[in-house]
Amino acid sequence: MPPCFQIEQPYPSPLAGVDEAGCAPLAGPVVAAAVILDRANFPSGIDDSKKLPAPVREAICARLYDVAGVGVGIASVEEIDTLNIFWARMLAMQRAVDALGVDPQMVLVDGNKLPKWDRPSVAIVKGDAKSRSIAAASIVAKVTRDAIMAEAARTWPGYGWERNKGYPTPEHCDALKELGTTPLHRRSFARVREQLQLELLAAE
Repeated sequence: MPPCFQIEQPYPSPLAGVDEAGCAPLAGPVVAAAVILDRANFPSGIDDSKKLPAPVREAICARLYDVAGVGVGIASVEEIDTLNIFWARMLAMQRAVDALGVDPQMVLVDGNKLPKWDRPSVAIVKGDAKSRSIAAASIVAKVTRDAIMAEAARTWPGYGWERNKGYPTPEHCDALKELGTTPLHRRSFARVREQLQLELLAAE
């Protein structure tokens, strides 16, 4: 069954759903989105972004910008390497809610942890499959990050980011060995760190 408003029902409006995309990739930022849905006017087909084909996600995302409150937050590769991916994810979520321009009465966050903020909020495990608001946020976060990585692929061709979005696919890992690291690679991730060590040894 697709996500619905059952979880949202007890809470006051405005209510924001929050989710992120890009914790596991070897390259690129982590992107979070916060979405406040109008429960009387929202796009049909909202679901966990991972269950939707890219053209459907993109169409729903465009519609959300027309009929919902949307905020996007990004934590850079440098912030991921400095803070670690968990805290960079939390930072991106904070930025997404701040970007709404509205102070939600309640925030539903995908996962089992909450950012360190002074906001009424609830963490919901697998929330993108349960809450329509979180599912909407998952769509915006993924569409936004996918676009960032497709654009980055123009600057750093050969890694297949337009297809793998920076995830550690065989294509990406093989290219990492052949072409080396880029400024968008996360140096705190083991596979990238190992490649950097090889590059340093080769340069000596």
